[in-house]
Amino acid sequence: MTKILLTGVTGYVGGSVLTRFAERPDFDSLDIRCIVRSPEKAERINAIFPNVTSIVGSHSDIPLMAKAASEVDIVIAMADCDDEDAVTGTLQGLKKRFEETGKQPIFINTSGTGVLTDGAGGMYASDIIWDDADPEQMATLQPNQPHRPVDLKVLEADAEGYIKSYIVIPPIIWGIAQGSLFDLGISHKQSILIPMGIRLVLSRGQVGMVGLGRNIWNNVEIHELADFYSILYDALLSQIDLSHGRKGYYFTENGEGSLYEYMKAISEVMFKMNKGKGGEPIEFTEGEIKKTTAHLMGGNTRCRSTLAKALGWTPRKTTQDMLDSIEAEVELTTATL
Repeated sequence: MTKILLTGVTGYVGGSVLTRFAERPDFDSLDIRCIVRSPEKAERINAIFPNVTSIVGSHSDIPLMAKAASEVDIVIAMADCDDEDAVTGTLQGLKKRFEETGKQPIFINTSGTGVLTDGAGGMYASDIIWDDADPEQMATLQPNQPHRPVDLKVLEADAEGYIKSYIVIPPIIWGIAQGSLFDLGISHKQSILIPMGIRLVLSRGQVGMVGLGRNIWNNVEIHELADFYSILYDALLSQIDLSHGRKGYYFTENGEGSLYEYMKAISEVMFKMNKGKGGEPIEFTEGEIKKTTAHLMGGNTRCRSTLAKALGWTPRKTTQDMLDSIEAEVELTTATL
């Protein structure tokens, strides 16, 4: 029986991946453990999925993570991709697992395309496109890039030989997550960018952007992203000699658009729904940028999912589908305020 530790299952991505795994025909044969802060949510998860064991605690608790990781064959991390304590504990546990079994456990770490961001400040679209099939290009990423410190710890462990690592790098994720975990309020239904844009309209009257909003971000629909984790899992269990470590990056994108395009669409939809005054996105002031993380929205993060799609991942939702989904996002976001 394959033993798997999932982190972040009360979140948007983690909840979607657990939901997707529950649809697999072999789900009942899997021994799944997850880390959950809330004892109440832990009980509810166990009630929904009898073969899932919830461990109550924090991802930042190094001894807890080390113990949990030492008892499994695979870790799929989908919580805070900047939590260095979480990755430290996970790697300690996986190293112990390797020493005890002589077999390299698998570590699938979820990063994000923020690792690619440049200093465009919204003023231009970059011509640089990062490709997951180009390890030499990926190696040029600087160690101080967002998410990079955690990714480098994972890669170092792979290079030492006690794990096989695979780093999944999603771009902007969109769509309202579906399934019992979300219906019961256990996991978060929404991502970050579109709800943030909606709340900005409600608070300042108009949506904002960094600079001219010309910078480009890729995107992926949440359920198609969750599909990729299942496809990657199948590939890892097959006889395929899958590249790992510095050759084991997987971008998960299926379209791109400018920050201006995304924010303009939010403005238009909210005007149509009588929830905003419409008009062009307004540049964030220096004061707004200092008070928030808005500056992170101004970079380019263009990428291509060559390796991910070579595994048979066939996402179909496009940027236009993302824009068409905004009305449902507005309805849900405003209903929960």
